[in-house]
Amino acid sequence: MGENAKLYRDVEITTLDFPYALAIAPAGTADMVLTFRNAHNWVDPGYGTHAAALGFQVIFDALKPGGVLGVVDHRWPDPETEDPAAGNGYISEERVIKLAKEAGFELAARSDMHRNMKDDHEHPRGVWTLPPSLAMGDQDREQYIAIGESDRMTLKFVKPAK
Repeated sequence: MGENAKLYRDVEITTLDFPYALAIAPAGTADMVLTFRNAHNWVDPGYGTHAAALGFQVIFDALKPGGVLGVVDHRWPDPETEDPAAGNGYISEERVIKLAKEAGFELAARSDMHRNMKDDHEHPRGVWTLPPSLAMGDQDREQYIAIGESDRMTLKFVKPAK
């Protein structure tokens, strides 16, 4: 954005920071909200028991009718076996979709652009075992580099136009 300030002159970057900064934009003013690798954090008990619901509601409230929410996160393949606290960094698509719908969003599209079939989702230090973190250091480094980054979901939600 810094390289093409004229094109992005109306973009305002804000932060959602539980529990300190929840007003990411005045109600009904945002065209789009993007969140990358955050939903799994919101279900962690350390954020509070309702952080995920609150996160999606804050975003819903900030968006204009017809506004778009984009979510990218580490995908757990089976909602029946996922860690409820997402301690491994993964969360199921089904769970994210349910949380978004409970806030009032409609699922508009999904993409496999970030799918990684090499990721078996079973790593000693969760998603952080894989690049870019490589939490195991040099231990099995080449194996994790060969897998690449985590398998991720890419979801598009829309706030209904009343």
